[in-house]
Amino acid sequence: MAKILFAEDEVELAEPLGRLLEQEGYQVDLAHTGTTALEHWQTLISTGQGYDLVILDWMLPGPSGLEICRQLRRQGDQTPVLFLTARDTLDDRVAGLDAGGDDYLVKPFELRELLARIRALLRRHLPGQSSLSLIKVADLELDMDNRIAYRGDRPIPLSDKETALLAYLMEHPQQLLPHEDIQAHLWPDQPPPNRNVLAAQIRLLRRKIEQLEDVPLIHTVYGHGYRFGESLDSR
Repeated sequence: MAKILFAEDEVELAEPLGRLLEQEGYQVDLAHTGTTALEHWQTLISTGQGYDLVILDWMLPGPSGLEICRQLRRQGDQTPVLFLTARDTLDDRVAGLDAGGDDYLVKPFELRELLARIRALLRRHLPGQSSLSLIKVADLELDMDNRIAYRGDRPIPLSDKETALLAYLMEHPQQLLPHEDIQAHLWPDQPPPNRNVLAAQIRLLRRKIEQLEDVPLIHTVYGHGYRFGESLDSR
């Protein structure tokens, strides 16, 4: 069972979130001040154990979340740290990452995105945290249960249809998938729409998973269909 230190001074947010995390199968130590968070951390370290994840509100009373993260890193603790904060400027995000944070979630946030980010951080830190609902091709990972993809460290929320389309593409890497096969998969219980509808779905998905610096993964095979994966010419 993964152990999480959750430090959040808003009691009305912290208490229900703490209970939900426990319902998800995590062991949670809750703190409402930076001082209490450090006490929890030091107590566990003194027993020869440690946390698997630390979730820190940025503006905790006492030592701030930023100061706590810096202290952990100075003492050699590489436990993943997820910041929860209302501060959303680029300078704030850079400061959090420079302090040693691993991820950054801006309030207000969707619960399923928080859970997806927790799972992603735990997968990097703990062996055996993978799930059958996860698919990975190149640097893209899809969490089907929570309808969210990750391109590197960038989270990409998806609609139901986008999730189904991306999952189908990722389950058949480097295969030529005809238009008709994709349409039958996306619209199994109704007459398939024309190819323009599928092309529009592909365009929307591309915009989300392929930004300027990203290697293209969805390739059009004109007159036939689509192929998913890194270009064979780029290998």
